[in-house]
Amino acid sequence: MKPIFALVDCNNFYANCERLFDPSIKNAPVIVLSNNDGCVVARSQEAKALGIKMAVPAFKIKHLIKQHNVRVYSSNYPLYGDISSRVMATLEELAPQIEVYSIDEAFLDLSGYIKRSELDNFGQTVRATVAQNVGVPVCIGIAPTKTLAKLANHAAKHYPQTGGIVTLVDPERQQKLLALTAVGEIWGVGRKSAEKLNKLGISTALQLSQMDLDRAQRLFSISMVKIIEELNGQVRFVAEAVPTPPKQVMCSRSFAERITDYQSLRQTICEFTAKAAERLRKDQQLCGAINVYIRTGMFDKNTPSYSNTATRKLSVPSADTRTILKAATELFDTIWKEGFRYAKAGVFLGDLCQESHLQLNLFPAPASNDSLMAAMDRINHSSGKKIWFGGQRPQENWFMQQAHLSPAYTTRWSDLPLVK
Repeated sequence: MKPIFALVDCNNFYANCERLFDPSIKNAPVIVLSNNDGCVVARSQEAKALGIKMAVPAFKIKHLIKQHNVRVYSSNYPLYGDISSRVMATLEELAPQIEVYSIDEAFLDLSGYIKRSELDNFGQTVRATVAQNVGVPVCIGIAPTKTLAKLANHAAKHYPQTGGIVTLVDPERQQKLLALTAVGEIWGVGRKSAEKLNKLGISTALQLSQMDLDRAQRLFSISMVKIIEELNGQVRFVAEAVPTPPKQVMCSRSFAERITDYQSLRQTICEFTAKAAERLRKDQQLCGAINVYIRTGMFDKNTPSYSNTATRKLSVPSADTRTILKAATELFDTIWKEGFRYAKAGVFLGDLCQESHLQLNLFPAPASNDSLMAAMDRINHSSGKKIWFGGQRPQENWFMQQAHLSPAYTTRWSDLPLVK
């Protein structure tokens, strides 16, 4: 049985989610901004054509926005997350095994499921079904390895004549596409690696596929060897039906307004800690280390700058919010300084382990109540946030600026669109 993978990628996902419920912007340039409406994190094809780059600060393109009537939106993660779940549910009905790679991408393992002669028809069926069921356009790359599938998907997005589907099972066709692709476009090859490869005279994917494996491992790592083997049709990255648990959990934000007082920043740390602990429990993990950091604005002029971080290891790994909060607030107290305008803070939970893999300790563990935490999570997920710890602020997103936020069309009754 020869392996076959398909990578399904939603086109300009955030922008197209916004278009689902507002037909008036179907052909208009659309951009979506990051938390606090800071930088561009998504663009429609029309916005890309205007020269708007990813991650550019919004204030730097005010002239383009005004000149071309660019539609601006704040990140609406409840909407995007719900549309993503609908896309993935549709894909699960079409393929025997699906690996959700990101909010807008998924690998399908089609090995032994679809005849090679029917791959193009399968791709067309997927595109049509997702468009019918959800309403967002997708591009599909199909190939014998995940790296080649990524490459095929890249071609499907960038060459309109492909119709959004590229099947890369023919070796001759693989060689042609590899020769046309810059080495920096290959999945897993970062910017620094691409620069190093260019200095070695390797500028295309085809040249990388011909690189000696021993030399690749000596100059880079075993990961580069696997990429080269995948470019040559050897499977080194298998589909994972169950996502790998994260190695750390992070919750951090930039603030809509600078924070100058102790109590407000402490409440921020409590809020982030509670959210991070909730994510731990969702993944059935425990944390063994906690890191807290605070800093002033990097680009604030004429104001004193300050940043600091503190870390603590827990004697026994935990996912109990009370235990983690106590450590986080004590760490915060060690790095807090008066007289500064704080722009960002964050909490990192590290040394993660699965609950089932917890190693027993000779000493008594701190008091924990799994039932209490489970009850809190259940209530907060089922009916909006109703329970919080005393150190937190009860208002959701009090630290964020979202001046261009669209309604949560699919996840909040009050935001259902009205048809007149």
